[in-house]
Amino acid sequence: MNFEFSEDQNMLREQAQNFLRAKSDSKAVRRILESDTPYDEVLWKGMVELGWTGVTIPEAYGGIGLGHLELCVIAEELGRTLAPTPFSSSVYLATEALLQFGSEEQKQAWLPKLAAGEVIGTVAVGEGTKAVTQSNMQVTAKDGKLSGSKLPVADGDVADFAVVIAKDSEKAASLYLVELTASGVSRETVKTLDPTRSHASVTFDGAPGELLGAAGQGWSQLEKIFDRAAILFAWEQVGGAEASLQMARDYAMGRYAFGRPIASFQAIKHKLADMYIAHTLARSNCYYGAWALSTDAPELPLAAATARVSATEAFHECSKENIQTHGGMGFTWEFDCHLFYRRSKLLSLNLGSLPRWKDMLVTRIEESNLNQASQ
Repeated sequence: MNFEFSEDQNMLREQAQNFLRAKSDSKAVRRILESDTPYDEVLWKGMVELGWTGVTIPEAYGGIGLGHLELCVIAEELGRTLAPTPFSSSVYLATEALLQFGSEEQKQAWLPKLAAGEVIGTVAVGEGTKAVTQSNMQVTAKDGKLSGSKLPVADGDVADFAVVIAKDSEKAASLYLVELTASGVSRETVKTLDPTRSHASVTFDGAPGELLGAAGQGWSQLEKIFDRAAILFAWEQVGGAEASLQMARDYAMGRYAFGRPIASFQAIKHKLADMYIAHTLARSNCYYGAWALSTDAPELPLAAATARVSATEAFHECSKENIQTHGGMGFTWEFDCHLFYRRSKLLSLNLGSLPRWKDMLVTRIEESNLNQASQ
């Protein structure tokens, strides 16, 4: 069994590294962080021209028809460079939702535009600080009209449409495709720990929505979308974790105290070793997730939870210890350590909190064991 990416996929990685190294260094990230610009439009345009926004979209809909393994490669490099674009919202979530549940008419209408970068999509689920469930959901749909608010919505201030989950009866919820430029929709940018990934509050007041997928199946559909996206987010987190580890190592090797590199001190060695272990474990689980995603394997839900939990913990560990390795200077604005810590905290919440995914992991392990026992 081959646990490595193919030669063509590694060539794609090299292309991505060269492009992002030239277009998305820490100065580019800081320009977005220190301004009111929601994302790097030049970088986004370059990604579109390279075909990244259409990697998983079939050629019949204007994409390049590769696959999810190639998207995993790109995701890791985006995480490594903290690319400030709406790529994850539009590609991992909105595009995947249309591929999985869109009608032929919806695919024809939206996928070519997504592939060409003419529109940006997102998914709207959250409704404030409490976890959204079917019983406490405030956004409702009646006769194809949505009312209520979603907060926070990743890239909701720049997206052209959103896939929104809304309660259409006391016992059911459905997914709706809503154009965010239509009447009945208002949005306001909200501040987060990492402004390089913009978020917004989106309010619907009788906004027209088009049913996406089967009515009343919104929660199961959303779970499938999130499982698939979780693996891609995990690869981003692995990329960020590796960059943090490399930054800490390089600093420790070059910083001298008492006549020798601080990397020779036991306390620093232990930090770097813990970071390496967390990153390596997460990468291993991400390979498992990439396999499950690319083959649509029955193990995908378990693989998604495993990759999500380990990658979230690894990125947090590496970004945090990177700051500690840099000492007092690591906490300052001038160093780039905080950029990775910001992103690690943001990505840890994009698809639900870490405790939620840990609970799902335990549940799915139990289900897997029961299935194996019954066979």
